[in-house]
Amino acid sequence: MRDLDKALADIVAIRSQIAAGTAFRGYGPATMAATAVVALLTAVLQFWLLGDPTNEPLGFFVGWFVAAALSVLMIGIEMRARSRRHHSGLADAMIHQAVEQFLPAGVAGVLLAVVMWKFAAETLWLLPGLWQVLVSLGIFASIRSLPRTVALAGAWYFVSGFLVVVIASQTHTLSPWTMGLPFVIGQSLMAAVLHVASGDHDVED
Repeated sequence: MRDLDKALADIVAIRSQIAAGTAFRGYGPATMAATAVVALLTAVLQFWLLGDPTNEPLGFFVGWFVAAALSVLMIGIEMRARSRRHHSGLADAMIHQAVEQFLPAGVAGVLLAVVMWKFAAETLWLLPGLWQVLVSLGIFASIRSLPRTVALAGAWYFVSGFLVVVIASQTHTLSPWTMGLPFVIGQSLMAAVLHVASGDHDVED
C-alpha cells in the first residue's frame, strides 16, 4: 500500500508540474466581454436606483458583490467546459492552478470589505480603488500561465485603482462609475487579449 500511495502521489506531482508549465486556455473572450456588460449594467442600475450611494453603502456594495458573484459563476462554468476541451486529462489540475493563483486576491478583497465595513466605515470610499488594485495583483499572479499581454489588463487595473483613490479622495464619496467604468474597460481589454491570443501565437509554451 505504501508503494501504491507513493506512486499515486508521484503521479499527482507530475501532473501538477505539467500543468504549471502549460498555458491555461480555460478563459474565453466571450465570457470576459460578458462580465464587462455585467459591470456596465450594474453601474447604470445603481446610477438610476441609488440616489446617493455614499449614504446607501449597503446597496452599493451588495450590488457589486452580486455582479462579482455572477461574473465568477460565468467564468467558472466556461473555465470548466473549456478546460475539459483543451486540456482533457489535465483539466482539473489546470483549473486548480488557475483558482489558486487568483484566490488570495479574491479573499483579500472580501476580507478588506468586511473589516472596513465593521471597523472603519468612514473609509469605504477607498474600497473601489483598492479592489481594482487587488484585481491587478491577481492578474499578475496568473500571468505565467496566460497570454503575456494580459499584463496590459493588469497594468490598467493597477493604474485605475490608484486613480480612483485619488479622485474619490476629493469628496470621500462612492460612485457607480468609479467601479463600473474601470471594470468595463479592464474586462473588455482582457477579452481582446484572449481573442487575439486564441491563435496561440501569444501564449507561453
